[in-house]
Amino acid sequence: MASLRQQLLSGVFYTALAKYSGIIVSLVIAGILARLLTPDEFGIVAIATVIIAFFGIFTDMGISPAIIQNKDLSEKDLSEIFSFTLWTGLLISLLFFAASWGIAAWYNSPVLRILCQLLSVNLFFASANIVPNALFYKNKQFKFIAIRSLLIQIAGGAAAIAVALLGGGLYALIINPILSSILIFAISIRRYPQHLSPTSGIQAIRKIFSYSAFQFLFNVINYFSRNLDKLLIGKYMGMSPLGYYEKSYRLMMLPLQNITQVITPVMHPIFSDYQNDLTRLASSYERILRILAYIGIPLSVLLFFTAKEITLIIFGHQWMPSVPVFRILSLSVGIQIILSSSGSIFQASGDTKSLFVSGLLSSLLNVAGMLVGIFVFGTLEAVAWSICITFTLNFIQCYWIMYHITFCRRVQPLIQQLLSPLLLSLILAAALYPVYHATQDMNLFLSAAIKGAVFALLFVVYIQVRGEYDILGKVKSILKK
Repeated sequence: MASLRQQLLSGVFYTALAKYSGIIVSLVIAGILARLLTPDEFGIVAIATVIIAFFGIFTDMGISPAIIQNKDLSEKDLSEIFSFTLWTGLLISLLFFAASWGIAAWYNSPVLRILCQLLSVNLFFASANIVPNALFYKNKQFKFIAIRSLLIQIAGGAAAIAVALLGGGLYALIINPILSSILIFAISIRRYPQHLSPTSGIQAIRKIFSYSAFQFLFNVINYFSRNLDKLLIGKYMGMSPLGYYEKSYRLMMLPLQNITQVITPVMHPIFSDYQNDLTRLASSYERILRILAYIGIPLSVLLFFTAKEITLIIFGHQWMPSVPVFRILSLSVGIQIILSSSGSIFQASGDTKSLFVSGLLSSLLNVAGMLVGIFVFGTLEAVAWSICITFTLNFIQCYWIMYHITFCRRVQPLIQQLLSPLLLSLILAAALYPVYHATQDMNLFLSAAIKGAVFALLFVVYIQVRGEYDILGKVKSILKK
């Protein structure tokens, strides 16, 4: 049987291969669509996407991670759970379709009704895919998942661009999620065929309910924590401000999704094998956390000083109002990269109750911050600052709960993993500050290149001097080969 390290490296390698190939694809697609569509159109689709995400929570109900965690489910159990997801998926799709009239009326946007009705198809296939997709992760088939994800991303992106070029407008932004959900289901059900049982599936659901219930509750509150800002901005500030905010938020999420989502999908399936050895689980996680800190915290510094270049190069000058918002949001990237890995550890340890409690506290803090930013200060920048502050507070409470309740372990090992990355980030900030002012009037590409070079040089020197990784030795060995 492969060791924990081998399984992690293999899973991360294939996931990273798909993710980082996908970065290029997604940036090209986003750049093209940003030049073909208006901020208003992006804002309208953002509302539809946020609302369907809420309905999507009720299709999964924590079932997918529960299937991964539970090692005793039989084929009969899986068939019954599959039947349950089909019936609930159909019901929730119909409810979302019916709710489209109310959603459109609330935002005074008739086109929202059509968008929501079309996206209801996505809900059904996403629900039907829960069981076969969970089996890919449970059986650690990360290579297949990676290839599937990349191919579907290319197909969906190409379809979106084609629709936009043909004058489809904002409909170009929903073709990708609809097509992707259908393709994922078609591929998954072929690999892991499921049989529809003539039952409601409730009996099998009871076997995983104690685990999935808290996971489901966490998903509900996490939804509001992550999406309430967009719902309120769209309603009280307008669709164009939402479009600018949504672009800033998506840019902030890009490194988050393409760094942590390389590691976290692998963590739960592998670490769940050690749910009865929390000491080993904690020490293994601390090594991963140190790597995430070395990537995320310095990256926040780089994104802060290159916010203008990144936004305008990718999306164009019409998105200039997004720059100050993205600059503020970038300060939270490091914290979020580390924090986003915590859910997999709560899941792997079987402690979804603590995951729910931490998520509840996070949501309360995030919602309070968003309300202050929107209704007290009334600016996008204030909302961005509220997110940075609340994520910092959530980082503290999340890891206090994890170490004191889940691990029953002192928090000092965690703090030790963060000290060196924090020092590196301070050095990078001190070096990039004068460069930032000196390159204000330069060509965007040249300015980005200079800042990137300074960042890379200092990062490599620091890592080498501190002995974190022998970069020079690795380069020499490659050159000898």
